[in-house]
Amino acid sequence: MPQNSEYKATISETPSKGYKQRLNSWAIARLLPDAKREIVARFRSRSDADGYMQHLCQVVPNASFMVVFDCQREEAAI
Repeated sequence: MPQNSEYKATISETPSKGYKQRLNSWAIARLLPDAKREIVARFRSRSDADGYMQHLCQVVPNASFMVVFDCQREEAAI
């Protein structure tokens, strides 16, 4: 029975990468001067982000961090 070998070649990796990125919506942001933020790490759950932020505050006591929900929306195709 012949197999469809072209099927694997037509699958795009972009949708799966987008899905994986959307899973990690909780992020730890480092607060920088001039009201800027830098994302340090991403997590699937808020409790994981809170725990890692406590660790960061112990390791880097002079920096300010906050947990944020980063909702990355895809642009609608028109």
